[in-house]
Amino acid sequence: MNTKYIIPRVIAILVIIIGLASCEEEFSSIGAEVIGGDGSNIQMDDSRSVLAYSRKLLPVESNNLPLYQLGVYNDPTYGKSTVNLLSQVRLSSTNPEFGDEPILDSVVLYVPFFSEATQTEDGITYTLDSLFGNSPIDISLFESNFLLRELDPSTNFEERQKYFSNQGQTFENFLGEEITTINDFVPSNEGFVFNEGEDDEENVAPGIRVLLPVDFFTERIIEKEGDPVLLNNNNFVDFFRGIYFQVTSDVDDENLFLFDIGDANITLFYSFDDEDEENGRGTDDLELSFNGVNVNVFENEFPAEVQDALDNPDIFNGEENLFLKGGDGIVSVIELFGEDADNDGVPEELEELRNREWLVNEANLIFYVDENSIESGQREPERVIIFDATNQRVLTDYANDITASQTPIVDALTIHLGRLERGTDNAGDFYKIRITDHISNLINNDSTNVPLGLMVSQNVLLGGFQDLQNSQAPGVNGVPSSSVISPEGTILFGNNTANEEKRLKLQIFYTEPN
Repeated sequence: MNTKYIIPRVIAILVIIIGLASCEEEFSSIGAEVIGGDGSNIQMDDSRSVLAYSRKLLPVESNNLPLYQLGVYNDPTYGKSTVNLLSQVRLSSTNPEFGDEPILDSVVLYVPFFSEATQTEDGITYTLDSLFGNSPIDISLFESNFLLRELDPSTNFEERQKYFSNQGQTFENFLGEEITTINDFVPSNEGFVFNEGEDDEENVAPGIRVLLPVDFFTERIIEKEGDPVLLNNNNFVDFFRGIYFQVTSDVDDENLFLFDIGDANITLFYSFDDEDEENGRGTDDLELSFNGVNVNVFENEFPAEVQDALDNPDIFNGEENLFLKGGDGIVSVIELFGEDADNDGVPEELEELRNREWLVNEANLIFYVDENSIESGQREPERVIIFDATNQRVLTDYANDITASQTPIVDALTIHLGRLERGTDNAGDFYKIRITDHISNLINNDSTNVPLGLMVSQNVLLGGFQDLQNSQAPGVNGVPSSSVISPEGTILFGNNTANEEKRLKLQIFYTEPN
């Protein structure tokens, strides 16, 4: 054995081992010095400035949403909101051939609800989700003459076209023929069974499933066989520009549902001459999808006292109450650490903390619900989301939350975005929003102290932001998509409330280096 190669290698390995041991000892001693083995060095500070107020959102981008909604939502605090929908219709198969002597037998619209199926001895039962109320509403379907574009011509067709939540009247100025009206629609958890008891039995989940007029689609589709308008979808969407779903209600109750528009469709069932069939007629179908451009539009009827509060927020001292409302609703703005008196871009309070080099163990914003101002209970939004209002992005704490994969989704991201804590009477008490990483980065990594936005969220796991039509003070340019698809709202105590126990504060648990 040649030891002249072995000895140096052994020495090198010993050096590495000794070095690692030294590092471990050093890290352990530093940790013990800063944290304190029994936690006795951890202190809490809630004296830092917090300024919060609310603003009614400017029109928000309402196409390219992860989900869509349709119906009427009546909030005891925020009044009635009506949500309509303009949908582009596309051919599932372009340049279709319908055979000899085609006859359109039926046309079916299907818009599925969110539901969970359970197999029982008596068949399949369904539990519905994302529905609000069950009062009768009318849903009218109109052919639209408004051309929805995928790409924006003002950007040389390099960026997607944006449509906004306030364009309902514009769309309604381009309404064509009324296709049908679904009168007194009420959601049902009953599914649909076809060919029951046969080998090809089919179960279809609950949703809107109605017949549409045969004559209308015969003229628009069947009789256009071989015409360039059916050759491709570019031609087709210019010819048949879409369907406008318009909701009306004579009552103040509600009936609104969320759905995945990619699962909705219109199916044309037709027959044609076929010598191979016993009766001389064959059958087939053509599906029209809603996988093109879709736009939700909103009509809100805020009470005068809410509108007045939103028109004149106290942006210098903060507000007693914070208003939150989904859709094209209301955002609350939170500004931390007070004034920047010397105009160097960093508030004096934050400069002080940077000089003290706090190690942030935990930082929280706790938003207490003003139970006297809202209808408590199941109507209260289960989740809210906080975000960087200037740069349209979630906080670092969002990405670092180890509960992101928790199921059900109401338990996901609960370290950062705590669920609504409820009392024994089921009334909402508070939301605890943990922003430890965000505050630590502000103090120790010189991150920019941006205004934060707070909104309700239908599903905190749904990513993405929707642009505002114009920038809104103090620089809000967009809001989370999960907020735009939520109809719910609540009222929270702000930083300027007289209720000291429930006043909004920034709570920092920290240790100072020796």
